[in-house]
Amino acid sequence: MVMGRKESSPLAPTFMVSAPGKVIVFGEHAAVFGKPAIAAAISLRSYLLVTTLSKSQRTVKLNFKDIGLNHTWKIDTLPWGVFHEPEKKKFYYSLVDSLDPELLEAVIPHAEAVSKHLPETQRKIHVRSATAFLYLFLSLGSPLSPGFVYTLRSTIPIGAGLGSSASVCVCLSAALLLQIRSLAGPHPDQPAEEAQVQIERISRWAFVGELCIHGDPSGVDNAVSAGGKAVIYKRNYSGPPSVTPLTKFPKLPLLLVNTQQPRSTATQVDKVRALKNNHPVVTQSILDGIGHLTTSALELISSADLDSSGLSDTLERLGTLIRINHGFLVSLGVSHPRLERIRELVDYADIGWTKLTGAGGGGCAITLFRPDAKDETIKGLETKFTAEGFQKYETILGADGVAVLWPAVFRNNIGGEGGEEIDQEIFENVVGVEGIEQLVGVGAREDREGWKFWARAV
Repeated sequence: MVMGRKESSPLAPTFMVSAPGKVIVFGEHAAVFGKPAIAAAISLRSYLLVTTLSKSQRTVKLNFKDIGLNHTWKIDTLPWGVFHEPEKKKFYYSLVDSLDPELLEAVIPHAEAVSKHLPETQRKIHVRSATAFLYLFLSLGSPLSPGFVYTLRSTIPIGAGLGSSASVCVCLSAALLLQIRSLAGPHPDQPAEEAQVQIERISRWAFVGELCIHGDPSGVDNAVSAGGKAVIYKRNYSGPPSVTPLTKFPKLPLLLVNTQQPRSTATQVDKVRALKNNHPVVTQSILDGIGHLTTSALELISSADLDSSGLSDTLERLGTLIRINHGFLVSLGVSHPRLERIRELVDYADIGWTKLTGAGGGGCAITLFRPDAKDETIKGLETKFTAEGFQKYETILGADGVAVLWPAVFRNNIGGEGGEEIDQEIFENVVGVEGIEQLVGVGAREDREGWKFWARAV
């Protein structure tokens, strides 16, 4: 009788990482001209499941189900040599703020191997995603590592200015750093200073991924996604922009509506620049107005007591600033008839204050709910949105940042008995935003424990 060779088992448990998307709450467009902007995390998120293969399987697979990217590389054929040359080797604690052209050049042929059968526009997105993944994998990994499967699902609309790529890069960065055991925590008793170091490390490497995808990212999206809550962004004319965490930012219910109207950020930025050239005094006064408004919002958020009876008054004042900000953006010519239609429907229902978020010209609108907004009114509005081809999401503004589920098992709180293991096949095949939320959602269900966060000092 011939004994069959026993399959070797995986070296590490399956685990999961999650990171949020973002919206710009105040200050878009004016930020290009040196004014402050406030960006905040939202509860729509990316989820990355990491499965370790047995030692004999020398492959790494990237499966981004929601964009149709599924590719496997042989670990031994990747350009490890270039990444591990003494003068090139970046350690996990390195403060990396640019791409090495030689390393990027070594990665590109391997990234170009993906999705050859797809139309060029779709394939370009896949190639950029693969470039970011491989650059991070080769920077932080080792040629001796076992094989892995990285399966990604997202509840964040793509290409809508909601930081979906940064959320993915934060997930990849955190997962790879966890795999080389270079992150401390997260755990409930972790000192805030130590947690802060971990968040910054994750954010730095996520920025490297963003460089691969966007070429010239601002650094806002990865900072918000890694740290959660909100940040103040301010462009400096010499040196990098300043990105300051806003740890007091409250969690507020938010209605996010996607126009499903494609737009180009560059086109909208050029439009404002042309307006400033043709009408310098008037345009400058609008940009100054947006700057003052952002500062007022900042003072309000920093001083307000949002847990007390003063909530209604604070929301009213914050909502008024949101409404004024939208008016300024309309004056700059960056709105769109579909964005105005969303605002019109919300204003008519009288449930809150609305503005476009991001570049404008399409993309998304956000509505801060009034405290007395009625569920039936919101439901009625939802029907109208659907009828007119809008996609709506009820989310939380000021959501938590990067989170870890290690191992990928939810414990049931009732008596601590039993658990729910996240299986790769189930995760891949779960349908839509609601399915993902129900299966693995951060904060989606109160009857189980699992997700842990690094928390900045307040």
